[in-house]
Amino acid sequence: MVPKVHAGQEMAMAENESWGMSGNLKKRMNVFGERVMRIPCLAWQTTWKVGREDPRRMIHAFKVGLSLTLVSLLYLLEPLFKEIGQSAIWAVMTVVVVLEFTAGATLCKGLNRGLGTLLAGLLAFLVGYIAHECGRVFQAIFIGAAVFLIGAMATYMRFIPYIKKNYDYGLVIFLLTFNLISVSSYRVENVMKIAHDRIYTIAIGCAICLLMSLLVFPNWSGEDLHNSTVYKLEGLAKSIEACVNEYFYGELEGSGDIKLSEDPIYKGYKAVLDSKSTDETLALHASWEPRHSRYCHKFPWQQYVKVGAVLRQFGYTVVALHGCLRTEIQTPRSVRAMFKDPCIRLAAEVSKVLIELSNSIRKRRHCSPEILSDHLHEALQDLNTAIKSQPRLFLGPKHKHNQATNMLKIAAAQVGQERHGKASGFSLSSVKTDSSALLEWKTKRDPTEHTKETERKSLRPQLSKIAITSLEFSEALPFAAFASLLVETVAKLDLVIEEVEELGRLACFKEFRPGDEIVVTCEEPRVDVLLNHLPSHGVE
Repeated sequence: MVPKVHAGQEMAMAENESWGMSGNLKKRMNVFGERVMRIPCLAWQTTWKVGREDPRRMIHAFKVGLSLTLVSLLYLLEPLFKEIGQSAIWAVMTVVVVLEFTAGATLCKGLNRGLGTLLAGLLAFLVGYIAHECGRVFQAIFIGAAVFLIGAMATYMRFIPYIKKNYDYGLVIFLLTFNLISVSSYRVENVMKIAHDRIYTIAIGCAICLLMSLLVFPNWSGEDLHNSTVYKLEGLAKSIEACVNEYFYGELEGSGDIKLSEDPIYKGYKAVLDSKSTDETLALHASWEPRHSRYCHKFPWQQYVKVGAVLRQFGYTVVALHGCLRTEIQTPRSVRAMFKDPCIRLAAEVSKVLIELSNSIRKRRHCSPEILSDHLHEALQDLNTAIKSQPRLFLGPKHKHNQATNMLKIAAAQVGQERHGKASGFSLSSVKTDSSALLEWKTKRDPTEHTKETERKSLRPQLSKIAITSLEFSEALPFAAFASLLVETVAKLDLVIEEVEELGRLACFKEFRPGDEIVVTCEEPRVDVLLNHLPSHGVE
């Protein structure tokens, strides 16, 4: 009887296990099915988002498709294929590699590719002609020596900064074409036909790319660089105002409790800090573009790079200002409130100047002569007066106790707060500084070794705070750092204004007229222009 009972229990357990496994499998299949069902919706949302961020992307995709269709006619149409033959593949590869998002990038690549192919073809023909006249054995030796010398010289030239910046792609194409034609000439008799077909088909591909880039809804690198400079100025203006408002009105938290990617202050200056390579690339491509403005003069694209460099220096100060919001030691809100009005007013004036600079660049006119108005100097003077009116806050009382004793007091108070589950926010005014704190901590100690080890571990994370608070610092010192950085933004504002005025002089911006109103606007920036430049994977 007992064995039957055990057998029944085992069968029941086996059934339960099999039921549980089948249930888990069914649940996983349901989750997998739901994910598969969401794929079309996610794909559509992503596609729509990419096109909505910058509609020019869809136009560029249309231009590439149309260019590939046109160049494929060399294969599809019988008369053209009989004339060109298999060499038509070079035209297709040229369109894929050369056609870029902006006209400047396409001109840079297209002209480099065409010039490199032409020079390589002429040099390879010269080398082949000389080698052919000197006998079969000497022909191989001469071709090998020419490949070595030309390859070494061209590769060394790629390290020259000016050539590396402007003609690196052309040198790579030159090396590829020269070696292809020179080495092939030793085994193939009709080397002239190889060179002719390659140059001919690449010229067709480059011509199609240039026509599409310059005539069909062109995208100008110069315009992208111009607009990105405007958006960077507006982003800094937003960051400064938001930073000061959060300092006086928001809840200041530690750096670990907030994600930088979701912080609007961080988004404002991030584009400025990451703009060096973008500005240089856009300025290089813009230098290849034709003069499409009403003034046919050399446009100072490199001055935009200098403006970007000054803005990055300004942005570093904004980063430090933002860091004051995330420090562990904060000035009490009651002390910050004493200086709220002059700080907010000063930040608003700095933001107003930055937005006026962005408007002047956007409208291509000189800045207002009163860009540094009396309001900015008055706000600066008000902040200075407010700080001078509270000298005792910044000097602090003289401590009579020993520095080591103060460290123990602060440590005891901080550990006691953590044990009782109090908030982790740390303020100098919340720390006990009398002798009762140390006495209370000593009387409550457990003499066991385990407790001593626990206390040491509890004290260890507070060392950085203790080292700071044990010094004779006042509770207003963190605000002093914040205020000094805010004043630093005013000092660096002069450098930004000088570079923008120099840009207006070199670019022949129109003069500021008294009728021009200073409209403070802050548009929503476009997507990062660097995201529109697709990487080139390889030469061919």
